[in-house]
Amino acid sequence: MADRTETEKRNLEKELAAAVRGEVSFAAADRALMTMDASNYRRVPRAVVAPRDAEDVAAALRVCREHGVPVVPRGGGTSIAGQATGVGVVLDFTRHMRRIVSLDPAARTAVVQPGVILDDLRAAAGAHGLTFGPDPSTHSRCTLGGMIGNNSCGSHSVAWGTTADSVRELELLTYGGEQVRAGRGTDRTGAPTGLPPRLRDGVKALVDGELALLRTGYPDLPRRISGYALDALLPEAGTDLARALTGSEGTLGVLTEATVRLVETPAARALAVLGYPDESAAAEAAHTLLPHQPMTVEGMAADLVGSAAGLPKGGAWLFVEMGGASPGEAAARAEALCRAAASDGATDHTLVTDPAGQRALWRIREDASGTATRLTDGSEAWPGWEDCAVPPARLGPYLRDFRALLTQHGLRGTPYGHFGDGCIHIRIDFDLLTAPGIRRFREFSHDLGELVVAHGGSLSGEHGDGQARAELLPKMYGPELVGVFERFKSLWDPAAGLNPGMLVRPARLDENLRFELLPKRPVPVEFGYPHDNGDFSAAVRRCVGVAKCRNTTTGPDSTDVMCPSFRATGEEQHSTRGRARLLHEMLAGEVITDGWQSPEVRDALDLCLSCKGCRSDCPVGVDMATYKAEFLHHHYEGRLRPAAHYSMGRLPQWLRAAVPAAPALNALARTPLAAVAKRLGGIAPERPIPRLATETFTRWWWRRRKTAAKAGAPAGGRTVILWPDTFTNHLSPEVGRAAVRILEAAGLRPVLPPTAPLRPAGALPLPRRHRPLCCGLTYVSTGQLNQARTVMRRTVETLSPLLRDGRPLVVLEPSCAAALRTDLPELLPDDPRAAQLSRSVMTFAQALEELAPDWQPPRIDRPVAGQTHCHQHAVLGDAADRRLRERAGLTGRLTGGCCGLAGNFGFERGHYDVSVACAEDQLLPAVREAPEGTEVLADGFSCRTQLDQLGDRPGRHLAEVLAEALGEEPGEGQLTTLGDEDAGAV
Repeated sequence: MADRTETEKRNLEKELAAAVRGEVSFAAADRALMTMDASNYRRVPRAVVAPRDAEDVAAALRVCREHGVPVVPRGGGTSIAGQATGVGVVLDFTRHMRRIVSLDPAARTAVVQPGVILDDLRAAAGAHGLTFGPDPSTHSRCTLGGMIGNNSCGSHSVAWGTTADSVRELELLTYGGEQVRAGRGTDRTGAPTGLPPRLRDGVKALVDGELALLRTGYPDLPRRISGYALDALLPEAGTDLARALTGSEGTLGVLTEATVRLVETPAARALAVLGYPDESAAAEAAHTLLPHQPMTVEGMAADLVGSAAGLPKGGAWLFVEMGGASPGEAAARAEALCRAAASDGATDHTLVTDPAGQRALWRIREDASGTATRLTDGSEAWPGWEDCAVPPARLGPYLRDFRALLTQHGLRGTPYGHFGDGCIHIRIDFDLLTAPGIRRFREFSHDLGELVVAHGGSLSGEHGDGQARAELLPKMYGPELVGVFERFKSLWDPAAGLNPGMLVRPARLDENLRFELLPKRPVPVEFGYPHDNGDFSAAVRRCVGVAKCRNTTTGPDSTDVMCPSFRATGEEQHSTRGRARLLHEMLAGEVITDGWQSPEVRDALDLCLSCKGCRSDCPVGVDMATYKAEFLHHHYEGRLRPAAHYSMGRLPQWLRAAVPAAPALNALARTPLAAVAKRLGGIAPERPIPRLATETFTRWWWRRRKTAAKAGAPAGGRTVILWPDTFTNHLSPEVGRAAVRILEAAGLRPVLPPTAPLRPAGALPLPRRHRPLCCGLTYVSTGQLNQARTVMRRTVETLSPLLRDGRPLVVLEPSCAAALRTDLPELLPDDPRAAQLSRSVMTFAQALEELAPDWQPPRIDRPVAGQTHCHQHAVLGDAADRRLRERAGLTGRLTGGCCGLAGNFGFERGHYDVSVACAEDQLLPAVREAPEGTEVLADGFSCRTQLDQLGDRPGRHLAEVLAEALGEEPGEGQLTTLGDEDAGAV
């Protein structure tokens, strides 16, 4: 039997590869990437095919039909009901079929392929003052094909309706290979136009025979998405076959092209955020705002957004957007709405007219699909009842009953969503890991289905039924109409080859759960994973598939970093979600079977820059840099590592050894011998070797200290410990010297830490030369976690006595600051001194702002360009830096993204092209486009090195820019150190 199965697999693979011009893959990694969407469900496909055009789709369908293999069309993989998963051949439309075929501004239509990203269409239409109306929160990565398959909606549906309202014509292929061109209207026989004879006669007969049921069986509400929209085939509805097929979840035909309607966008918008005492009050008020013709009425409560900045007082909020022909008209309409809302229960409001402020507030709403997966106490929450809808006027009573049902079942969740349309999103803390928890999930789902129907609602109000709700459709439509759905499916797909188990004849809603194969107990790991109770499986489960990491464009105010490698390659395996999927499958052990030794996971993580951007930009806080370090540790444990791990992972050791020979090594680095050294060290041949400092920062410090002591320079001001990181010390000591000048000018007393633990009283004297301290960054990034822990312990033992009195630790290199803030306590989770050290870390700008608030920096009055360091963005924040720049007259904004060098990443052999692509994404264009006289800022050594090697304008640390503005150095200053002789004073 096994031999027969293997033979069938080889034959299928051979025939698909011969028939399809696009990529065909049976590889474990590619299959693993497609096992899940954004739902609770998981299915393992046999293969993944990326068709190049409709002919490829037809060829793939023919081969699959001949082999009896089902087919699943897939777009961005953000479906929440499981309909983008399947056991057959997955057709991935995101790789090739993503073209806007045409756009007609006069007719306000566009012709698109199914893989077109919504934001790409909106950008193209925006050039003509148009847009595509439906805009789900995943607009930056969802595809038009997926939106049509699910009948997606979005926040502007109160103005522009659902995707079905925007579809004009669909071109599809059935599983049997028949071509369909679905539109509106009938042919001379009275059947829908665009159907081949078999389907034409069958569809007409079905509709004619069920007219009464189709006219009475559907609830009347704006967000009725569940089931097949067969009522669109009624004569009084215009016999709109395109509308009837929208929302069919790939179960009837495979979309190859669509003609969609575009709408005119208002010239100006104003956002009114209305505060209400609680969620019920906001829900009761939402429908009363509809007569004001708002573009959005979105609701959220305090248990989801917490203390988000910019929101008015209240326990719940409605986000109401008003349009106008001018900013004044939009603002006036919004003000009128606020006055009306105040008389109907709103307790406060905020009116935002500037686009940047509106985008900042909308981001809170758009990230909710991810942030809602973690409750305030850190508990996991899951979809399953993500988008049921009721008539808008019933939303208040429905929500009260919904909350009561949650309480009855001992469950919690945070409702939010499209209040103006009566559609609620919610993630609920289902226990989907144990049998009792899964039973509760099933029982609650059945009870809630009945509650939705009792309020006249729809089981799905946006994301479709899939597997999550299709089992419950008889509660909503009754068995007779559901039987008509099954007949319609059989008519279109008699072989049941398209997306079987979805929408009709579905699998049970508690089958195929994604967590079924995960380890039942925590696996042994090195990091503490404090936000996941030390459980690596729980950390990996954080990725719920919303795919914000697949963004390919950035907005005008975006400072996001995630995910630079995906933006460079466009490959799913190089997105944060893709890597999380592979780690999930590694833990499951079904597709990825080698555990920590998996080459598939290793290869996917190889292009992870460890930028940490996902730690802050991912709505659920996936931390792929940490997961990568964890994996590399286990993968290479007891094995020979790549050469770069020895050369760059242990960089602090090599740099210390190189100090006496720095001039000679700098000279050799410019000779042919450098190529040999780079080859031996696993370094990219395209990369010049950075110059070593001939005088390290710490040596300069000691030399200047002696001079200052002889001169009797007074020491005063608040003491701050200045961290002499490896990069500043050995590669850019000028940054350390500049920082000393600025800190002293601000009235602070910078001191260096001793280089070894302070010896106890009576102990023998320590040797003159001590090992320098280290944050462990390079060891962590290469997964050498035992060595990282060793150097971190030495650092903790040395610094902990000095930090007991609350002394701050000022770190100039953002990557080292981030390592001390996060990696160190997470690798030493049982040492309270590690947590103390973590809390003491300050950036250069934070130290000046918090410890010298009255100091005025020198005025520079120049524009700036450059990039906020990715680690600073992700871990430390840059608010203090922005305020410091503003006080110094350094105007403008720094870009997001990652420089692409990212420590050792860009220096490793095989990474050069991706490294350059990352730099070209945002950093290099921003610097090139900056006007003459612009100050290029780059606080990270990697960022400055990337600019030096790829650009024509060098970057400087902010401390260097400020120190230069101070003018000539007045003297030797107050240089001192916390050496052995200072121990008693500490």
